[in-house]
Amino acid sequence: MLSTPTSGCSLDRPGTSEEARTLRADLVGRARDIVPVLARNAARTEEQRRVVEENISLADEAGLYSIMKPKRLGGLETDIRTKLEVSRELARGCGSTAWVSTLMNVCSFFAGLFPDRAQRDVWESSPGARIAGVLAPSAEATRVDGGYRVTGSWGWASGCLHAQWAVVGFPVPDDRGEIVDQGLALVPMTDLRIEDTWHVAGMRGTGSNTLVARDVVIPEHRVISIPAAIGGRYATEHTDEALYRSAFVPVAAVVLAGPQLGLAQAALDLVVEKAPKRSVSYTFYDTQTEAPTVQLAVAKAASLVDAAHLFAYRAAADIDQAAADGTYPDYVARARVRMDTGAAIENAREAIRVLVSAHGAGSFAESSPLQRIWRDSEVASRHAVISPAISSEVYGRALLGLTDGVTALV
Repeated sequence: MLSTPTSGCSLDRPGTSEEARTLRADLVGRARDIVPVLARNAARTEEQRRVVEENISLADEAGLYSIMKPKRLGGLETDIRTKLEVSRELARGCGSTAWVSTLMNVCSFFAGLFPDRAQRDVWESSPGARIAGVLAPSAEATRVDGGYRVTGSWGWASGCLHAQWAVVGFPVPDDRGEIVDQGLALVPMTDLRIEDTWHVAGMRGTGSNTLVARDVVIPEHRVISIPAAIGGRYATEHTDEALYRSAFVPVAAVVLAGPQLGLAQAALDLVVEKAPKRSVSYTFYDTQTEAPTVQLAVAKAASLVDAAHLFAYRAAADIDQAAADGTYPDYVARARVRMDTGAAIENAREAIRVLVSAHGAGSFAESSPLQRIWRDSEVASRHAVISPAISSEVYGRALLGLTDGVTALV
């Protein structure tokens, strides 16, 4: 396996303890240990349009679904940098497994923002419970005694095939039926139906299908306000827990860069490994290693991968430092995290494109992992929360003193 500067990128918040660094290294090591199995199962995951259970079980046994869960409920409660590195490592083996794991972990972070009673509903009797979710308020609700009655559907719910709970968005009505807020609700998967709608070109194995609810009653303590959360006003009583002081939208955005980092790294490793064994067709170069065009492409791609890591890790450091300090980042700081995330996504995606071209037309053989890496990156990088174009607009406007008019998700 190629050891590149990206794998040792040290950008981190200054106050990170030795204990936290040791735990991070251990968790990344556990992820690394299962990469060969994930890679071996990647084609089957794609064919079945769901992550094979062996992958989920191995990640679970390694504690990789506990990294965003509160310590007081049996979790590891790590920081965002650790979350990125674990996702990155998993993606070196399988993009779909990394994506599903990323989404279920960030949904555990969301659950950590709820009142203690709701968190205990999820984890007290089932410590291994995993959570999927969709923030979009694509449902209808009516106020009932002690809560809300909700009917609707939510796509695309990555992780829903492996989760026991879901977080879903809905418009919150008052007693007269007028919409007064946007809520995020914790709902047991037993109250929901999964509709098979995930038929896509890339990230096929994520099984990001549609959740459907019909007249589901959600108690009030399992609902939080998304606008309040965006502003840093969380419902958890445990305000001493740094992780759950992290900025809502910046976390939701930057975690999606983790799989992209791993996909780009996997592509770089594969092309470098294969170059001494592949010729450049219709030239006098017996191996790609000898060809300046390939040398230049590999250098460019490696630099793009480095840049992707640096942008993502700076964003994570900003989030982690503010959470540790007990301060909520202002609008410009949050906008920069979105910008950094978009830049990380663009650099990782471009690195993969460069590597596919350098490797040659064989990249697109069904037997080549490169074509799956390329498709996974192209699809995942279009997630609306990490749109580089929208993120650029948000950041540019923020620098010019404009803090509205584009999106609430900053």
